[in-house]
Amino acid sequence: MDFLIITGMSGAGKSSAIRALEDIGYYCVDNMPPALLTAFARVLTSSSGKIDKIALVIDLRSGDMFGQLFDSLDELTNNNIKYDILFLYSSDTSLVSRYKQNRRNHPLSSGGELLDSIKKEREILADVRSRATYIIDTSRLSPAEFKDELVSVFSGKSAYKGIVIEVMSFGFKHGLPIDVDLVFDVRFLPNPYYVDELRDKTGLDSEVSDFVFSFPQTGIFLEKLNDMLDFLMGHYIEEGKNQLVIAIGCTGGKHRSVAIAEAVAKFLSEKNYRVTKKHRDYAKPN
Repeated sequence: MDFLIITGMSGAGKSSAIRALEDIGYYCVDNMPPALLTAFARVLTSSSGKIDKIALVIDLRSGDMFGQLFDSLDELTNNNIKYDILFLYSSDTSLVSRYKQNRRNHPLSSGGELLDSIKKEREILADVRSRATYIIDTSRLSPAEFKDELVSVFSGKSAYKGIVIEVMSFGFKHGLPIDVDLVFDVRFLPNPYYVDELRDKTGLDSEVSDFVFSFPQTGIFLEKLNDMLDFLMGHYIEEGKNQLVIAIGCTGGKHRSVAIAEAVAKFLSEKNYRVTKKHRDYAKPN
């Protein structure tokens, strides 16, 4: 039986997770009181396999009862009931934005600042996060990307390596992207902008990509970059990093950076990492 406990920050996507997991056959219960966890698990384990995938959301909406979660987890272990914990979190900026859009009250809100409630919740959840099997930062994931990530992890279609990688292209003339981990400058490569028939195309077009990769320095650079990233990924995972943003920049973010970002994303995907792509500036005017 797959027994999954979903918890984490309020506004980080637990309701979306429930919907995604229901779509792949999980029996889902939202806002389960922690004290009922063991009894509920026993009922399901005696269902003779009729329900073999269960996901329960347990979070701070249960108020003071949330403190009983660890006792209930110990009971599950003592009763030989195996479980996993999915912990969802997001950046303060993302959570504040989501609350403003939805106009909902934070479960720890008592008339004070929203950010104070978020920080308090983060402190309260530190212990349960440390026991989580899966940790996903939803800050940079669109709803579709988040669903794809959950399906990838829990449908058994691919191995979960504990990290989500976003490969982004951008143009330096439009400013450096914020909140990225690794930045690589490919402005040393020949620029398709100066080829009339390529100027209005992008790195997503085969003509531009073929031009960029027609130069030997491009292949050498990509080989060295991929070797370094392959080396780094395992160490990032060992250190507990679960979200990585790799930014590839050229002058305008339309040609070279897009072509290289596509190639890097392909390499990492073939290594069975969960990869998303974003071309920040490719549609902007030259």
